[in-house]
Amino acid sequence: MVLISHPTGNTFMREAVCALGESELLAEVHTAIAACGGNFFDKLARLPGFGEIRRRHFPEKIENKLYLHPLRECGRLLASRLGLGRSIKHESGFFSLDAVYRSFDKSVSRRIQMGKVSAVYCYEDGALETFRAAKARGVFCIYDLPIAYWSTVRRLLLEEADRLPEWACTLDGLKDSQEKISRKESELELADLVLCPSQFVRDSIPIPLCQKKKVQIVSFGSPTLSKSALRSRATGPLKVLFAGSMTQRKGLGDLFTAFRLLDSKKFELHILGTPVAGMDFYLNQFPNFTHHSTRANSAVLELMSRCDVLVLPSIVEGRALVQQEAMACGLPVIATRNAGAEDLLEDETAGFLVPIRSPESIARKLEMLECNRDLLESMSRMARVKAAAMQWDFYRSRIVECVAVAISASK
Repeated sequence: MVLISHPTGNTFMREAVCALGESELLAEVHTAIAACGGNFFDKLARLPGFGEIRRRHFPEKIENKLYLHPLRECGRLLASRLGLGRSIKHESGFFSLDAVYRSFDKSVSRRIQMGKVSAVYCYEDGALETFRAAKARGVFCIYDLPIAYWSTVRRLLLEEADRLPEWACTLDGLKDSQEKISRKESELELADLVLCPSQFVRDSIPIPLCQKKKVQIVSFGSPTLSKSALRSRATGPLKVLFAGSMTQRKGLGDLFTAFRLLDSKKFELHILGTPVAGMDFYLNQFPNFTHHSTRANSAVLELMSRCDVLVLPSIVEGRALVQQEAMACGLPVIATRNAGAEDLLEDETAGFLVPIRSPESIARKLEMLECNRDLLESMSRMARVKAAAMQWDFYRSRIVECVAVAISASK
């Protein structure tokens, strides 16, 4: 039986919970905040202004296996809303995301000492103390690594800071302390099974560690949409969507450069995401875009249905969920291999893979789609086909397969 933990309960963690629950492998679910079965957070999520909690919904059938650790995360959300910047400062703030992860990890590790589980399933940055407690009791450790290993992230971001110094202020990954890096290294060392979402992430794990560990690729799923949610045939300027944090880790600077190479009358740029610098910074880099604030997933899919193509020129990623969401809406995708969807784009039927740091390649592909609307429609149809072949059911079955086989083999 498996104990699974993640402090913020993101989409793929909730899908893993469902997979383990449906297969009767689930012992306990640990998270900070969850709206589930009419509990306090479920009632709070129904009120206006609590969309963040509403996104953390868990199925009622796991309510009796759900354990919450809410105090530090509630403080983080409140401090963010009140603008208390010092209290949420990277790593050092009492309510920083790193502090939430560390506190949560310690709480879960105490549960290991009391509980009877055969395996623990934890995520990067929130696994160390839980794994240590598990190892002391002979419990199998499963590690989910959702983004490239820290050394690859650090190398690529340092290169970006040198290449585009004006964008260095958006590269939060360069702020990690040696202590945080050491935690990441220890987590991976303690893991018995490593799950990652793409070949790019797997390739980022140092070869000696990769050879010592059982490493499996488990790709994320795509949403199922009604036909009414799909985009209609494009007319007028090509509507280009970028979705994600507004950073150079996501390649936004390269996308701005690509747009400066294009005819502004033929293209529109729409950016969905949270600024990590002041909006003036982005407008100084490139003023001709429409900004859309973050929103509920249903509203994100609605925006996608009004666009024509998604561009995600990420420098370092895991496997951006937004790519398959866009493809499910019928948007061809232009992305780098480092965005983690090489298997979906390598045959160039549903979009294009472009090199990292190549605005010229992005511009050429966009011009090709703008000039050839038949190609755009062909790629749109194939995007839907490929997204449909990667449903969340596939992700769930792979999770169960990997976990069950590994635990059985360890006995």
